[in-house]
Amino acid sequence: MDAAPVAGRTVLQGGRSLIGFFKSIVDPMVVIAVLCASTWAYDERLRAGEVLLAALAFSLTYPGSIPFRRRPRGLVREIVVGWGVVVGLLFAFGYVTGYHIAFDERVLAAWVLGTPMALYAVHFASPWLVPRVIALQGVQNCVVIGANDLGKRLAQVINTEDVGHSRVVAFFDDRSSARLGALGAVPLAGGLPQVAAWVKANRVQTIYIALPMASQPRILALLDELRDTTASIYFAPDIFVYDLIQARVETVGGVPLVAVCESPFQGATGMIKRFSDVALASMALVVSAPVMLAIAIGVKLSSPGPVLFRQTRYGLDGREIRVWKFRSMRVMENGSTIRQATKDDDRVTPFGRFLRRTSLDELPQFFNVLQGRMSVVGPRPHAVAHNEQYRRLIKGYMVRHKVKPGITGLAQVSGARGETESVEQMRRRIEYDLAYLRDWSLTLDLRILWRTVVVTVRGDPRAY
Repeated sequence: MDAAPVAGRTVLQGGRSLIGFFKSIVDPMVVIAVLCASTWAYDERLRAGEVLLAALAFSLTYPGSIPFRRRPRGLVREIVVGWGVVVGLLFAFGYVTGYHIAFDERVLAAWVLGTPMALYAVHFASPWLVPRVIALQGVQNCVVIGANDLGKRLAQVINTEDVGHSRVVAFFDDRSSARLGALGAVPLAGGLPQVAAWVKANRVQTIYIALPMASQPRILALLDELRDTTASIYFAPDIFVYDLIQARVETVGGVPLVAVCESPFQGATGMIKRFSDVALASMALVVSAPVMLAIAIGVKLSSPGPVLFRQTRYGLDGREIRVWKFRSMRVMENGSTIRQATKDDDRVTPFGRFLRRTSLDELPQFFNVLQGRMSVVGPRPHAVAHNEQYRRLIKGYMVRHKVKPGITGLAQVSGARGETESVEQMRRRIEYDLAYLRDWSLTLDLRILWRTVVVTVRGDPRAY
């Protein structure tokens, strides 16, 4: 990973939606929950046999198909027939292997009879409950580029069948309203030249491009302008082209979508990333508590001023966040113009120089991780002034904000740390950040953490 990634390399990496992930596990988890409840109801304890039975039941009922929008006809019949097939297979396996004698018959009877009732209750309540739960997280604003039949269909599907998680707030098309016909409740906000500015001004999280393949030059020009936004971008090809594509794509209401730009932390991967962040940050804070206390005393004794310095940085989707660090300078610059630290910088205190060389000044950011503002591993947050400078000079710069900023990152352990004296040096750092987004895995995070520990122990001469 030490070699700089090749510029222009494109690897699309889609993420399974969080809603889809929960849809797939609700039924299996209900089945297991009823088994546990039946076991405890008869004062039995979970033994190896019950664990094996739960695993088999999970495998036979996964993935589930719980409806989050409407209750299908024949719901009772569907649940009873489906559960009957599962029970039949399990009992056949039990009699063939002789395992059926290892279970309490009362537990099995309660489980077999109680599970379809529990499944019906969950399926019945989900169309009412799930949209309200998702609404607590806020609605994502989307726009559709191309007010043709495909674009109108996509907007209708999202606004009526997406469980309230997203809503299309505007169409963009170079044609006039008179030529486009009825657009329903979604307004026409302008032509393609206005998309990028409108998206940035209105906090749009997702962009759907529904233009025909014949518009390729316009699509390429549009994508070039959208590089300066943090919105996820999906391309909805026409059906004829879709039939020729031999690849897996996401669909929304039957409309095929190809991911052009999205966060790698969608659905299950996002849950894994957040869980690892909380676990690693908690362990790091416990282990480093005595060190941070000693550093706080050292900062206070080395120069007048507060122990902690709060910096304004761009976080997920380009939103401003407050990042904490141990103060390492005599000044606390956080304005519209910030001078990068240089070698032998007179603003850095002697004790602060030690903190910066060993990266110990970053330790308070583990609290930012627990708050959900940062990740342990990710693109390092730059000063707001530097963001505004380089986003105009480096294509794809803002894509790094599709994920939370990290305490450490691939660029920092690959030799791209320190002062950026030229645009090329910053471009090299951004290439590492984008490579991290393309190739993310939990293993990669652990490798970066290990290399960070090595660099911290040795000290980094570029950290000044």
